[in-house]
Amino acid sequence: MTELDIDFVRGCFPAFAQQNLSDQSFFENAGGSFTCAPVIDRLTRFYTQHKVQPYGASAASQLAGAEMDAARNRLAALLGVQPDELSFGPSTTQNVYVLAQAIRQFLQPGEAIVVTNQDHEANSGPWRRLAEDGIEIREWHVDPDTGCLNPEDLEDLLDEDVRLVCFPHCSNVVGDINPVFELTAIAHAAGAFVCVDGVSYAPHGLPNIEALGPDIYLFSAYKTYGPHQGLMVVRKGLAKLLPNQGHFFNEDCLYKRFTPAGPDHAQIAACAGMVDYFEALAAHHGCTATAPEGIGAFVHDLMRAQETRLLGPLLEMLDQRDDVRLLGPAGAAHRAPTVSVHTQTDPRDIAQRLAGEGIMAGAGNFYAHRVLQAMGIDPIRGILRLSFTHYTSEDDMTKLSHALERHL
Repeated sequence: MTELDIDFVRGCFPAFAQQNLSDQSFFENAGGSFTCAPVIDRLTRFYTQHKVQPYGASAASQLAGAEMDAARNRLAALLGVQPDELSFGPSTTQNVYVLAQAIRQFLQPGEAIVVTNQDHEANSGPWRRLAEDGIEIREWHVDPDTGCLNPEDLEDLLDEDVRLVCFPHCSNVVGDINPVFELTAIAHAAGAFVCVDGVSYAPHGLPNIEALGPDIYLFSAYKTYGPHQGLMVVRKGLAKLLPNQGHFFNEDCLYKRFTPAGPDHAQIAACAGMVDYFEALAAHHGCTATAPEGIGAFVHDLMRAQETRLLGPLLEMLDQRDDVRLLGPAGAAHRAPTVSVHTQTDPRDIAQRLAGEGIMAGAGNFYAHRVLQAMGIDPIRGILRLSFTHYTSEDDMTKLSHALERHL
């Protein structure tokens, strides 16, 4: 594996060249990443050169539509799915709510959905509300000590009544990476569809959804170096079964079935810049693959290797302290660099002190009330969350470690 060229990477993100950010270390990536230059360039070009209604007769209109199509086609190829299986919406939360309305019409009273208490509320609350229509909601509970999910517990919840199983690829506070392929196989064997929230995993390498196997996979472009859009893959086998949620005349277009609002033309077009960045990253590091799936896999492994290398020492330092509780696994190999700690001091006070030293970190519950409650943590008080991604430098990590020694 080629070692990631951190100078090249940071050169692809204009934020690092801004004077107001030059002395800051960014550890709030789980809340939203910096935006890469190709996305900004495409967004600027769209707004300045062809911000018109797309797919019309004029040259500018045709170009606008072509750029939107290119974003969908290229991202779908990187994810290993068909273009019409990929929908864009204003956010992942909104996408799940629309999808839940389709599922509401699809299921019958007495049928069941499995949800977890490990999820961000976006992949939990909308499904739980279907209980109002007689849908049974079964909760897959985390281990209260670790915050992790046990696959054997899922098997105990499954029977012929379960139609949908919903879980996160990675928790946004616990950081544990769930084995999507294995869990999907378990659910499929029981006759259930699978919905995976990938918002907290995708920033660390886009997955090949075809290889993982879920029927629904969701993530957010603004956390994967792009604009504020929610991306949702619904595989054809399920998409064709669900009732249309869009305009009646769009029913035959799969990617319009679950996006009733008008698309944000410019932001969708700008999403192609995410692929531009991944391709540039692969080419710079000597990737020999030419197919999108190969490029995606190369970049995924490159990012994960960098993050895992930086994550290990931080986890070790926190795990050895007796004045904080590290949430999730203490090993770097099977978790994302989203590190949450339950502190004796109010986590908001600690975040404020870190900000005074040029470290941007988060404090709160991060819409993950249920898992914090399950682990005996008051979600109102919350936890301190330190989250980073592949563009974080060793100097940033050293600065963070020294600051934590002073302020925890």
